[in-house]
Amino acid sequence: MTCYCQSNKSFFDCCEPYLRGEAAPTAEALMRSRYSAYVLDKGNYLYKSWSQSTRPSKKSLKQGEPMQWQSLEIINTEAGGALDTEGVVEFKASYLVDEKTETLHEVSRFIKENNRWVYLDGNY
Repeated sequence: MTCYCQSNKSFFDCCEPYLRGEAAPTAEALMRSRYSAYVLDKGNYLYKSWSQSTRPSKKSLKQGEPMQWQSLEIINTEAGGALDTEGVVEFKASYLVDEKTETLHEVSRFIKENNRWVYLDGNY
């Protein structure tokens, strides 16, 4: 099965190891795994992969309206490699809600906490 994050890799070789607890090697890999977590409604993973300084409550991560995530497009990345401590990933994610297609366009910031990439925040 092709990965939900549209990396053209299999889910087994792409996002699944991170969803099972392996540390993502780059900010982009973490961002892609978070997209897959949204597709699969894995709120616990989203919570754990969010910076302790900015993450919301677990309850608020439960999806309100049912969304069907459609696609992910990585537009740009800055830093966020294995030797970096900060990174930025700009992306567009499309989803279907109430039979209407919406697009989330975000520039996300990632940092390393305890030597693991985590989501810090994003600008829409």
